[in-house]
Amino acid sequence: MKHLLSHSSSQLVSLIPLTMSLFRVLAVHVGAFYFELFHLIVMSGFGFLGLKILKPRLPLALSNFDLFFTSVSSVTVSSVTAVEMEVFSNSQLLLMTFLIFVGGEVFTSTLGLLVSSSFNLSQNQSLKNRVTSHHIPQVPHNPNQILINLVSLKKKNELGVYDHSSDNNIVQDDNKLGELKCRSVKCLGFVTLGSTVVLHLVGSALVSSYISIEPSAKQVLRKKGISVQTFSVFTIVSTIASCGFVPTNENLIVFKQNSGLLWLILPFVYIGNTLYAPFLRLVIWVLDKVMKREEFGYIQKNYKEIGFDHLLSGVHCWLLVATVLGFNLIQFVLFCCLEWNSENMEGLNTYQKLIASLFQITNARYAGQAVFDLSALSSAILVLFVVMMYLPPYTTILPINDDTNEKKKEEKSLKQCLLFSQLSYLAIFIILICITECKSLREDPLNFNVFNITLEVISAYGNVGFSTGYSCKRQLKADANCRDLWIGLSGKMSNKGKFIIIVVMFFGRLKKYSMKGGQAWYLS
Repeated sequence: MKHLLSHSSSQLVSLIPLTMSLFRVLAVHVGAFYFELFHLIVMSGFGFLGLKILKPRLPLALSNFDLFFTSVSSVTVSSVTAVEMEVFSNSQLLLMTFLIFVGGEVFTSTLGLLVSSSFNLSQNQSLKNRVTSHHIPQVPHNPNQILINLVSLKKKNELGVYDHSSDNNIVQDDNKLGELKCRSVKCLGFVTLGSTVVLHLVGSALVSSYISIEPSAKQVLRKKGISVQTFSVFTIVSTIASCGFVPTNENLIVFKQNSGLLWLILPFVYIGNTLYAPFLRLVIWVLDKVMKREEFGYIQKNYKEIGFDHLLSGVHCWLLVATVLGFNLIQFVLFCCLEWNSENMEGLNTYQKLIASLFQITNARYAGQAVFDLSALSSAILVLFVVMMYLPPYTTILPINDDTNEKKKEEKSLKQCLLFSQLSYLAIFIILICITECKSLREDPLNFNVFNITLEVISAYGNVGFSTGYSCKRQLKADANCRDLWIGLSGKMSNKGKFIIIVVMFFGRLKKYSMKGGQAWYLS
């Protein structure tokens, strides 16, 4: 047995380089889109198998489609619920925690950055060796300059005064610059990965400490049979990944009176979401001041050349902070005006109302955790949430000029001309779900209506997870077998409708690759 275990472990270790090589090939040769799509699909399949093998806490027969739906919802950090969270056992919750972590935008971007940086570093080293051995001078891009250099080179050779040292110096400078860029990219990857790990450790420790100290919060978890450590780790991982899953059925509604817990989670909602880019630039700036390494200076000055989506300029970061605070202020004022004396606010004092309101409106972009029942909110607030969920995370008040877009304005390929805009695709998805759920729309219009379906689709697209849910009380024809569940409206859809929601979740998770769609269409 001991020999068998050692043999198995050695085989597992030998598979690690092969797996990294496969990811490297996909990331570099296939492209970032297909690499990330492959990653999400593989993790979704792995999650489904894990949820299928591990037994739930409650003796319920969960369908394979609902398990796969939950796995996709976890990996795409959409938190669209088809099964109540308290059904899952502790081992299943830990598996979902892993799926949420590896499916988060920060992790996938960092993974692609590290893989591409290692490839570029090896390519740069091999190119350096070839250039050094053959003494190949740098080739300019300008054709006229090439002709001038050839004439000059011919004259120097005729006179016997040509010196290779100048070309070698140019090559060495270019190699040093290339090596610096590769080191900077790799350094950035380790910074993002390290800061993410630190955030998870600090956040989990803070939440766990609060629950251990606060009797009311601890009592909630004890009644539900949820481990404090599991809840803390799961909630923080979900928050930083901008996923709205929480181990309790009611999400954070049961903790809306625990303002201290909401205060602890709120900064991680911002850092893992719309303010991640300013946070990352602040971390790099601090490290540059402390460590004085040239890589950090290069990263700050050459953020465009790095090719990392979350690395923005200082001006862009300030505009982003102003935009996020501005949107939050508008939502907060409107939310308090319309919901201050509503049913959702019952049992809360003034301070608790303010903190719960701030927490709720912040999660509309895009964390998706809830302290209020969305079905009881006013229609105006829900429409505002739909707009907030649709907006890209790095939307700014003032546009950032991009010279490359101006140069390519007139160059449109056939693919670009055929692509629709984001709103067009969402309209198509809404129409398809209205077709698949036409019977429910006709027989149960208070639960299944166009607005609720639109909210569900936009929420899945924004990877938020907000939903009006399903209530037996809203049924026009009372069903004696109906039981209220803490699931989204998607959980009551047919398998065809759920499949469309799965497609929307993948589409929303990868929307950054299609944000320029529809620009070739002129509407007049």
